[in-house]
Amino acid sequence: MSPRVSIVIPAFNNADYLHDTLASALSQNYADYEVVIADHSSSDATSTVIDHFADDPRLRILSPTTAGGGAKHNWDRVSQAARGELIKLLPGDDLIGPDMLSAQVAVFDRHPTVTLCATRRKLINESGATIMTGRGIPRGIVGLHRGAMAVRATVRAGSNLFGEPGCVMMRREALEAIGGWDGTNPYVIDERSYCRALLADEGRGHGDFYGLAQSLASFRVSGEQWSVRLSTAQAEQVVAFHDTLAAQYPQVIRPFDLYLGNARARIMARARRLVYAALGFVGK
Repeated sequence: MSPRVSIVIPAFNNADYLHDTLASALSQNYADYEVVIADHSSSDATSTVIDHFADDPRLRILSPTTAGGGAKHNWDRVSQAARGELIKLLPGDDLIGPDMLSAQVAVFDRHPTVTLCATRRKLINESGATIMTGRGIPRGIVGLHRGAMAVRATVRAGSNLFGEPGCVMMRREALEAIGGWDGTNPYVIDERSYCRALLADEGRGHGDFYGLAQSLASFRVSGEQWSVRLSTAQAEQVVAFHDTLAAQYPQVIRPFDLYLGNARARIMARARRLVYAALGFVGK
């Protein structure tokens, strides 16, 4: 029988952190799940770390993913191998708490119209120390909401309110219905995919969003991330995503939503760069 949940890990040069990531994925207090992992032709010891966990029957190790293709190629490879009804993509340097799967599966059990469930998260540094906690999922989208409302909220915020992939669980069929991860704007591949899945799933009896106030994930901030290396380009990709979404769903994203969200996206990009500079990452 297929597992209820698939955690999929697109590993790429994560040797320094992947042991902790896999340990967190395999330490859930929920039983009906699998972990699918593939090494995206890493140049470090990522494959050796994966092999350390090879005896765990819940872990399915795929053959190495061919080089190139960026995040979409990497993310689609592991996602397409998932067998679960529900899917969580976990980057190879982030962590999830032991209650993550049980808390999110309970939401889908209580609310069959939900397409996507997200939790708040902690920000941790390269050493695993907590920088900030309780990030994401503002009070306005805690609990059950129509997907269109949640999409409008994240656009108006100019920032990804759903959080990084480790925070999110979604219906696998909703991801498949939009053709897999949408890498049109690589910096917002996660947020863009979430929004498209929520809006597309409304016609199939789902499409709702549920926000959990607990911080059940940890997102690692390091000098290797795109968000450190990009500044103006970040904002322009967010703006391009907003513009496309507004053109496709004018009933969801109104002109003022678009104006406000684009302005905030540009402000957020500058503020983010200042934060990374304060943490000593800019310029690495």
